[in-house]
Amino acid sequence: MKKMFHYASASIAIDELKNKGFDIDFNIEEQQIIANPDNFEIVHLYRYEGFSNPDDESTVYGIQSKDQKLKGVFVAGQLANDESDAARVLLDLSIKDQQASNKDRQQGFNSK
Repeated sequence: MKKMFHYASASIAIDELKNKGFDIDFNIEEQQIIANPDNFEIVHLYRYEGFSNPDDESTVYGIQSKDQKLKGVFVAGQLANDESDAARVLLDLSIKDQQASNKDRQQGFNSK
């Protein structure tokens, strides 16, 4: 599934995702992601940076299991500085997803 990027406040992002059925709080249920990171994908990504202070940055992830049975939200503060294991797993998933997208794009260019 193609990841959708959004830019809104964290509270608006959480509300929008809840309206889309993302009802698990992965900040509380993070062990599911940590134990099985390959079973999850990031399908929505909301980023917000405070107007006066870049340190007020937050990222809200809409995450679902690949079988689409589990859908939830994870909220991270400055992700580069977030110490939680789940935040690191999500960062790794984001990087892998970006690498896969870049590889697909490159293959498309090479086939022309």
